[in-house]
Amino acid sequence: MRFAREWAPWLAEAGKAGRSARDLLAEMARERLDETAAREVIEEFFARLTGAPAPWQRAPLRSLGKGPADEAGAFDTDSRMPSGHVIHAVDRDVRVLTRVKRPIIAVLDNVLSAQECDRMRSMGRPKLSRSKVMNTQTGDEMVMDIRTSEGCYFERGGNELIRRIEARASAIMGMAPEHGEPLQLVRYRAGGEYVPHCDFFPLDSPGSDAHLAIGGQRVSTLIMYLCDVQSGGETVFPEIGFSYVPRKGQALYFEYTDATGASDPLSLHAGAPLGSGEKWILTKWMRERACVY
Repeated sequence: MRFAREWAPWLAEAGKAGRSARDLLAEMARERLDETAAREVIEEFFARLTGAPAPWQRAPLRSLGKGPADEAGAFDTDSRMPSGHVIHAVDRDVRVLTRVKRPIIAVLDNVLSAQECDRMRSMGRPKLSRSKVMNTQTGDEMVMDIRTSEGCYFERGGNELIRRIEARASAIMGMAPEHGEPLQLVRYRAGGEYVPHCDFFPLDSPGSDAHLAIGGQRVSTLIMYLCDVQSGGETVFPEIGFSYVPRKGQALYFEYTDATGASDPLSLHAGAPLGSGEKWILTKWMRERACVY
């Protein structure tokens, strides 16, 4: 079903307060929402928000991450990204502006040139269609109101520019190129957003199985920003109060699955509503194993 975006803020606050999904269902029923539809909304929201099934018994939001990672600090914070203030990314030196220990985050400068940003936008513009997200029950990609943007994918190694950016991303992320998913281009218009979610696949959701079979769990994300943003559109990590303002040519790296397979729920992040203009991003995800597309 299409996720009702108006429920998202209320569900997020209820989840942080530790309310059980059963309580939420009862309240939605009082608002005369069909019980079956309400259950689907709750299941989809918690799966996207935490990477785990809805808590039908009372459980705090931070306890819902899959695997041994929890608020006690079991997640391994040794990053795959190279250390130091400068990363030699094949054909250019990338400057590290900020690092966060947990979740593992880095703000990077000089990742793309202005010309590369412009060319990627031009290449992708004719291919754009409404962005989709994974249905956690079926694994199907579907349009949902939790993500209001347009996007497309570029075939791996499709041309010289794509190969150059993929090699650069691989060096930054500390993983072989064959572990990478195809580059995804996304455009947000005014009002467009992506509500809080985790990039790793929820292991307890049947819809994840087909995606995990391709190359295992997602382990890290590199978001490259293709334009400056006039207002809004920040990339936000609400669990730690961290917010990044997009800047053309820069990138945001974050990592959420460690060598033991534990995924970090503190990597919960969102694309804040865009105030005006457009926001263009180019995203690379890395998997545990080489993946075939």
